[in-house]
Amino acid sequence: MDRLEIDRLVHRIYAARVDENLDALCQLFSDDAVFHIAGAGQTNPISNTAVGSGELRPLLASMVKTFKLRNHAILSTLIDGSKAAAHWRAEIYSRITGSTVLTEFVDLLEFRNARIISYTEFFVPRSPVLARPR
Repeated sequence: MDRLEIDRLVHRIYAARVDENLDALCQLFSDDAVFHIAGAGQTNPISNTAVGSGELRPLLASMVKTFKLRNHAILSTLIDGSKAAAHWRAEIYSRITGSTVLTEFVDLLEFRNARIISYTEFFVPRSPVLARPR
């Protein structure tokens, strides 16, 4: 895989998340992919791991169902061989609490045969987003 192909895949990952397209998102992962999430929640640290498509799809489905990404922006990407790192930001709307929090992310990804084999996501909430006047 070359740099351009990896860059396109990184953008497809985030497009699928923003569009809440679970099928498109799952198709980007290999059947044996490992997905780690580690971050500072608003009240407690959050950590979760899914290994393989049997664990990965339910985790991604839960994320898509629970959190809506708004004002998503990729701030920077680094690509080295089959690995990439992406720094991004989004307003995360929780369908459970109704709150929106500006959150920053750093994702570490590894690819094989144009699919993700390893995805580690680190995040930290920055600040609540005030309700916008209607």
